[in-house]
Amino acid sequence: MSELTARLKHRARRLGAPAPKIYGRLTRVVGLTLEAVGCPMNLGDRCLIRVADQRRVEAEVVGFAGERLYLMPLNPIDGLRAGALIEPLDGGGDVPVGQHLLGRVLDGAGNPLDAKGPLMGGERVSLQGAPINPLHRAPIRETLDVGIRAINALLTVGKGQRLGLFAGSGVGKSMLLGMMTRFTTADITVVGLIGERGREVKEFIEDILGEAGLARSVVVASPADDSPLMRLRASVLTTRIAEYYRDQGKSVLLLMDSLTRYAQAQREIALAVGEPPATKGYPPSVFAKLPQLVERTGNGKPGGGSITAFYTVLTEGDDQQDPIADASRAILDGHIVLNRRLAEEGHYPAIDVEASISRVMPQVVDKEHLQKAQKFKQLYSRYQQTRDLIAVGAYVAGSDPEIDQAIERYPHLRRFLQQRLDESAPFPACRQALLHLLKSAPENAEQTARG
Repeated sequence: MSELTARLKHRARRLGAPAPKIYGRLTRVVGLTLEAVGCPMNLGDRCLIRVADQRRVEAEVVGFAGERLYLMPLNPIDGLRAGALIEPLDGGGDVPVGQHLLGRVLDGAGNPLDAKGPLMGGERVSLQGAPINPLHRAPIRETLDVGIRAINALLTVGKGQRLGLFAGSGVGKSMLLGMMTRFTTADITVVGLIGERGREVKEFIEDILGEAGLARSVVVASPADDSPLMRLRASVLTTRIAEYYRDQGKSVLLLMDSLTRYAQAQREIALAVGEPPATKGYPPSVFAKLPQLVERTGNGKPGGGSITAFYTVLTEGDDQQDPIADASRAILDGHIVLNRRLAEEGHYPAIDVEASISRVMPQVVDKEHLQKAQKFKQLYSRYQQTRDLIAVGAYVAGSDPEIDQAIERYPHLRRFLQQRLDESAPFPACRQALLHLLKSAPENAEQTARG
């Protein structure tokens, strides 16, 4: 077929006629995998499959074997039949970008989901952005204020950093992301809601993000009932929009909930086309795709913009050794762990400062700030190590001066880490509160932290 196509195109060029369009046909459907023959297409190309009732099902080439193409649909496949006509799409990989996206909610294909009308203006770019030479990236030297006291003071984030937000279900990931969108000093926020329940998408936009947060944000949503390919494309689209704003010199905060759903979507596609499972049911391509997505974020060239990214990682059963969690820790610049025990105690945000780390914090804060953050963690950890002895009265005051200091300061350390949903904690105030907490009387430091 490829030889016939080449001959037809050659004849068309000689006659000055437009190149003929080659159509294929559908031969087999197994689950969500479609098989087609007759149309020469490349890996990643898109096409339309004609359904009996004049509808069109969009699909993408995800594999091939000889002359057979393996397609994965983006839309529901009801109504498909054997021999259905397949029409290749030209330039179907372009997506909308521009300032007109601010305040809008899109699906994985870049179409608006809200009731604000079609997308007008702007430009369209390729879904796959050009990679940046790692030697041409600007180093991380500036802090980014995310408005969360525990993060600003103890896990300081740098512009261009990539962090993972590790937590089980129902521990407060979405609420924490919503607070960041409202309180951050970044110019633009891009939010990707990948694989969430449809109900949670609307609640996140209206209740957590709010009008003020949405006005300076772009939201890409692909709920759990979307096809795996649509969820995969939504993740890539979220990153591509963030890349566009970075190229405009903006400071971008990218929040993706969640990286685990992205990995699961890739697993579904890989298994459907016959890739063998490797680590706990995940094919090797999943672990190859994760760094390809994450490495597109970060700083641009010196003097340009930046993408600071937070990826939520679901730890099923609060298992921090889950394959995706383990792989994510290796490719990210730090991780923030949310603790279920803290959440059940009413401690919000439920950030476990002992298990969390920001790998770029030493490069973006001064020496005094870093020393006080380390001292805070030492006192907090010391108390946690002996809390059972303290609870049963087995610890005798005066046995260890450091434990005595930890017991004295612990209520104030704990209150320092807590924050209301409507409370913003700017970075300068967080730094000053941390210094006062470990220098002066605890009650004065507490007032500084709340001020």
